[in-house]
Amino acid sequence: MNPLGILRGQDMPTETVLIVEDDILLNRSVQEKLSGEGYKVLSAGTGEEALERIGEELPDLMLLDIMLPGIDGVEVLKRMRDLTKEVVVIVLTASEVVQTAVEAMKLGAYDYISKPFDVDGVLITIENALESTRLKREVALIRSQQRQLYGFGNIIGTSPPMQEVYERISKVIEMDVKTVLILGETGTGKDLAARTIHYQSSRHGHSFVEVNCMNISDNILESELFGHERGAFTDAKELKRGLFEHAQGGTVLLDEIGHMPHHLQGKLLRVIEERKFRRVGGVKDFDADVLLIAATNRDLWKAVENGDFREDLFYRIKLVPIYMPSLRERKEDLPLLIKYLLQTANREFKRNVQGISGEAEELLAQYDWPGNVRELKNVIERAVILGDEDQILVKHLPREIAKNGTDAALTFRLPERGLSLAQVEKEFIDQALKIAKGNQVQAARLLGITRHALRHRMKKYDIRLSELKRP
Repeated sequence: MNPLGILRGQDMPTETVLIVEDDILLNRSVQEKLSGEGYKVLSAGTGEEALERIGEELPDLMLLDIMLPGIDGVEVLKRMRDLTKEVVVIVLTASEVVQTAVEAMKLGAYDYISKPFDVDGVLITIENALESTRLKREVALIRSQQRQLYGFGNIIGTSPPMQEVYERISKVIEMDVKTVLILGETGTGKDLAARTIHYQSSRHGHSFVEVNCMNISDNILESELFGHERGAFTDAKELKRGLFEHAQGGTVLLDEIGHMPHHLQGKLLRVIEERKFRRVGGVKDFDADVLLIAATNRDLWKAVENGDFREDLFYRIKLVPIYMPSLRERKEDLPLLIKYLLQTANREFKRNVQGISGEAEELLAQYDWPGNVRELKNVIERAVILGDEDQILVKHLPREIAKNGTDAALTFRLPERGLSLAQVEKEFIDQALKIAKGNQVQAARLLGITRHALRHRMKKYDIRLSELKRP
């Protein structure tokens, strides 16, 4: 009978168990059982031999008898912990020395099993211990990856507005600030800034939780934030922990806080001022050891003036405001952003687009970007997916951006001293022909005229293609 057949599949990795037991028959019996379950098994009969084995090959788990000849199990555990904390330890002990086993637990043992024991029960304890370790390693790996993903290197830009963003984020991290307000239009990267603050701060080992105050109804939002006691309201059939409990030691992001219901704003103010909260329907206070990040694209000062947002809460959350500039305010960052987003899109969609044409890049620079970086990301990804050339061309851009090139000519202002209309027309024809590399059909399309009309004007202004090629 295989008691762990359901738990351990054939694709499970082979894990190594070291049995440290001086009772030869018991040692051998456990070895046979573990080997039959697919584990790689090592064995030692003394504490000295166990430490020697660990030096040769680090096991995933150690079954460690407390009463050993020579150095005892507690001393083995102490010495091993000086070398590594990676090995899971389950202590084997006689009932009369349970207190010693408790001492071993304080040194980091996962559990203890009293002799005599059922081997099948030991197998289940081993699997539970290893599963717990796997989960911890996976969580640690995910958090490590997130810390890399949300590093300063992923907030792209060298413009003065972005330099100010970097400085503010660095200060927040350095000073362990408890409340931050991130402002900016939709698509400017408020969420990215919030996650960077969390994953680069001392709180990165704890949870980052997020709630959008605009997408959740008023009655549900309070329960989501603070949790509720069983029976607190009609549908509260069981106790529920809220985000502030789940995020203890970590970060809570309240996105679109400008849309938070007025009655909840007072409760949030208490959390900020007293660092405490209560579940809905509860009477017990819980500590709120969290970094609270509020984010919004709304003008909160206007909301205060209109009575939609509490003035005292506004001043509390704007202790350290971080303004994420729109893309219009930092056009000089466009080349860097395009390069970064293109590299990211190439990796994601397994493409190898090398760059962007000068004409296409110029059109991107002329565009106003109402959707900010998020819109730019979508444009680059679309071009990478749909394009079949080795660079992004004008034809790969959305219509509203591509037509911006023809509209841009209408935005210049007439100088006070005046100018020659004929010279303006000649200049635009020259530019169109240069962009089209002498192709008259393409140049005519750029100017919104027929090829016949273009040829007529070229003749009128004595424009020769050979002269356009001169440096």
